[in-house]
Amino acid sequence: MDPVVEFLEALQMERGASPNTLSAYRRDLGGFRRFLREQRSSVGRVGTSEIAGYLLRLRRNGLGPRSVARHLSAVRGLYRFLLREGRLRRDPTEPLEAPRLAMRLPRTLSAEDVVSLIESADGGTPAGVRDRALLELLYATGMRASECSTLRIEDVNLPAGYVVVTGKGSRQRLVPMGAQALDWVRRYLKEARPVIVKGGESGTLFVNRRGGRLSRQGVWGIIKKAAQRAGVRRAVSPHTLRHSFASHLLERGADLRSVQTMLGHADISTTQIYTHLSSRAMREMYMRFHPRARA
Repeated sequence: MDPVVEFLEALQMERGASPNTLSAYRRDLGGFRRFLREQRSSVGRVGTSEIAGYLLRLRRNGLGPRSVARHLSAVRGLYRFLLREGRLRRDPTEPLEAPRLAMRLPRTLSAEDVVSLIESADGGTPAGVRDRALLELLYATGMRASECSTLRIEDVNLPAGYVVVTGKGSRQRLVPMGAQALDWVRRYLKEARPVIVKGGESGTLFVNRRGGRLSRQGVWGIIKKAAQRAGVRRAVSPHTLRHSFASHLLERGADLRSVQTMLGHADISTTQIYTHLSSRAMREMYMRFHPRARA
């Protein structure tokens, strides 16, 4: 059997990798296999120097360090799988180091801009109520767009005020909802969703105008239009609201472990990038108000 196909199947079965993750691995490993064919080599016979040559070609083709690191991660995952399965004696990627990455701080909005964006939804129409409920819930919970689009009605516990979010690897987490999100989701379920569904029933919480599941792209579109109505000039995505959720919590004193749990990060180091945002805000405040901050 094709080792790449076996690896992808293992990712899906053992780790519960999402379709997007599998597609990215398939694409990156497809490029690696094309390179091997050009070199008259194969996955089982390739050496460290050849893989290094592949990474060098990627850089020469204009890929940045982050993209090259992603390709190396895919190739390294393949060889670690083959080593674990006893198909290889050694991992040819072991001596290779990923390119150094400059730390990129997540883009966030101010609390005022978030409020303007959320409140731009027209609460006088069924679609507007849906959009307002969706925007409130995204900012209240820090969910990803894919997590929000797959939410089912039973995932929302209105009496207890929390939502069950299914994240990467099918891992579930409980995230509390604030009063605003709770009120708008309740109103959406009572007043707007039955009108939009019109007899059709998808079972998902947020539906499109035909009553089917609102796609991830649909979530993006709602946020983009809301940002335009609110006059937010910078690019805004679902992840912008997710980053803003985390940053605003930490700026107001939330502990890192709690934010990690709510975001669904397996490793706290992923969450720690938000502490840099908090530190930056703290420094700006210090420089503005401390009487001896400036020469």
